[in-house]
Amino acid sequence: GAGIDRLADAIGPLVHLFGWPSEHDRASGRISVHSPDGSLFVNFNSRHTHGHWWSLAHHEPYWEARFTRQTPIEAIAAVTQALPQLLGDDRHIDRIPLTTTPLAQIAELNHWHREDDTFTSPDGHCHLQHTPAEDTPWRFRHHVYDGFDTHWDASFTQDTPDRLVAQFFTHLATTTPVERTFRDVPYLVQNLDDALITPVHRAAVNPHVHHAGAQLGRVVHRR
Repeated sequence: GAGIDRLADAIGPLVHLFGWPSEHDRASGRISVHSPDGSLFVNFNSRHTHGHWWSLAHHEPYWEARFTRQTPIEAIAAVTQALPQLLGDDRHIDRIPLTTTPLAQIAELNHWHREDDTFTSPDGHCHLQHTPAEDTPWRFRHHVYDGFDTHWDASFTQDTPDRLVAQFFTHLATTTPVERTFRDVPYLVQNLDDALITPVHRAAVNPHVHHAGAQLGRVVHRR
């Protein structure tokens, strides 16, 4: 699932911390935020016909990043929040760390398997294809057994800064748990062996205890 509060995480810091101007077209639902110098634009449109709800565009040089509806918001927000640093605005740099780890090392540290130009996540559901010669050299694709509502993709065109792609990959590949409302977790994922779901709010027992018990139950089940 994409996440709980998409706009607050991905756009909120740009507006409230960095003062980027924003526009909201209520008729179309489109929200646009742009850098003070007019070189970078972040657009959100939940009615986009092809499902690309997010787009980031930079001019001179031109590059673009696009994310579909179910792309995890943690990875998108990691990219949008780092944009001011690319333009030399180092305010809040202590709160928004920018990764310096190369793509291949991120994959290795998080146990992604590499074959030729493709990196595959440990569960086999997510793929990163890096083809430097193409117009869009970085493509992320995800689905769970071709299941409904588990598809998403992200792409970065030529001239996108490598560290911005690495920023996205870092927050995508991490094993740190994410918070979702249960109804937003795709049905196929709810019973997936690779996903361990534990309660956070209003839990009868401490979430860590529940998580440990679920993990133990999983091991017994597999045996």
